[in-house]
Amino acid sequence: MRIRKLVVAGACMSMLAASVQAEETSEHARLAAELAALREQVAQMQSMYESRIAALEERLAGTVKVESTDQTAPSSQTESPSTLQVSSPASAKSGASSFNPEISLIIQGAYTNRKKVEERHIGGFVSAEGHSHDEHRHGSDKRGFTLDHTELVFAANIDPYWRGQATVAVLDGEAELEEAWFQTTALGHGTGIKAGRFRSGIGYLNEQHAHQWDFYEQPLMYKALFGDHGYSQDGLQLKWVAPLDTFVELGAEIGRGQNFPGDDRNLNGANSYALFAHLGGDIGISNSWRAGLSWLRTRAGARESDFETEYGIDAEGAFNGRSRVWIADFVYKWAPDGNPARRNFKFQAEYFRRSENGNLDVDDGLYSNLWRTRQSGYYLAGVYQFTPNWRAGLRYDRLSSGRQSLGDNPAKIEVIHYRPNRVSTMVDYSWSEFSRLRLQWSRDRAMPGLTDNQVTLQYIMSLGSHGAHKF
Repeated sequence: MRIRKLVVAGACMSMLAASVQAEETSEHARLAAELAALREQVAQMQSMYESRIAALEERLAGTVKVESTDQTAPSSQTESPSTLQVSSPASAKSGASSFNPEISLIIQGAYTNRKKVEERHIGGFVSAEGHSHDEHRHGSDKRGFTLDHTELVFAANIDPYWRGQATVAVLDGEAELEEAWFQTTALGHGTGIKAGRFRSGIGYLNEQHAHQWDFYEQPLMYKALFGDHGYSQDGLQLKWVAPLDTFVELGAEIGRGQNFPGDDRNLNGANSYALFAHLGGDIGISNSWRAGLSWLRTRAGARESDFETEYGIDAEGAFNGRSRVWIADFVYKWAPDGNPARRNFKFQAEYFRRSENGNLDVDDGLYSNLWRTRQSGYYLAGVYQFTPNWRAGLRYDRLSSGRQSLGDNPAKIEVIHYRPNRVSTMVDYSWSEFSRLRLQWSRDRAMPGLTDNQVTLQYIMSLGSHGAHKF
């Protein structure tokens, strides 16, 4: 009986072991089948992606070939296929850049309420716009609704080594080429070269276009030094940035010097020389600063301006001599945690001294006078952005006509000694970086005996892509 029970138990255990083994074999087979299916799916996906990548590479190669052919075919119809193949990468990059430039259009205008002045000028300073009674010159005394210069800007990388930009200003049916320059992008060692027509790197505000100004008009200092456009010329500029933690920039320029305080003498060589140095850095993460010193020397051959004799009679004078300008500038910026998007503050100041030495011929050379001047001026400005959209600013301008000597002055030209000044306050609202509306009030005492309280409502609209502004 006992043996029978043991036999039955053994048979049961054998059956149980056989069942477990069968289940394990079945599970193993199932897992193996799933793994094989998964491997097949991965292989299919890999094959699919490889075929798609190959197709894209073929399409890309075809596009480059077409661009290369389009760029090289017009220039020479006799080049061999091997020549086209070698030059295709550079040609394709140049073609992509030339057909896709950065284009922007700046629309500016204003409504201005101020006194009517027939010959608005800065007292004690020679007009930078030639004859001050020329009603067609830019910056004449316009009131009411006006449209300022509309700027059209083209910019693009020419190839891996050069970048170019052109700025055209259009007003009342007349177009003026303000800038047209190209500069290096791959010289290395902190060195850059710019050539063509460009705004000089002297001072702080000079390189900025009107839509970048924090106030409706530029300071009296710049208007007295260079006129309404700032100082630009046809020439060559060299810049070098030192490889230091502190920002150190040195620059030099030579050029035609065709604009005030010089004039177009049509000479071989250079008529204008400029040097400038900028130093800057950060104070913590919320503060930054920049200071600069600039020097400009140019010569005038027959620079015309209007004068007045002791009897109140208008006289025309032509200056022949040298003009030298020194400019010191300083800019300080604050933004909480280095983020200016919501709140920031900017303070800027510039001071200049100008000296001129030469002869002043009056009434077509009938009288000749020795002309010596030493003049100076400055401005202080602060702008506070207190919300992402709103800003407010205050600026004070002051000039000194300084020492002016006309020698024996046989023409009896009246020399005016005066200290022009102006106070301006503004508030503006920006919907975005592309649209701005500004309200400004100014108490202008630029002319002797005239106090002009001016109110201006200005709009600035920017269309298209536009490069980032400088510090």
